[in-house]
Amino acid sequence: MIAPEGYGEIVGGGEREWRLEPLLKRIEENNLPVADLQWYLDLRRYGSVPHAGFGLGLERTLAWICGVPHIRETIPFPRMLERIYP
Repeated sequence: MIAPEGYGEIVGGGEREWRLEPLLKRIEENNLPVADLQWYLDLRRYGSVPHAGFGLGLERTLAWICGVPHIRETIPFPRMLERIYP
């Protein structure tokens, strides 16, 4: 879901690839080491099901609703140069 007035995406979603063959094909296309990804492939090989999810960008949604000019004004623990920890 895209918020109007240039605030961008406030809700995003996706579905994980649950089929083993497309994963192996993409690993091969990108020249990735199969041994390092074996644990992930095993998850798909031994019992994965199609699944998906979504996430709501709370700070971005608040910025849109409140009409603030920058997202950093809605973050509960602002990140600033002189402040590293909340």
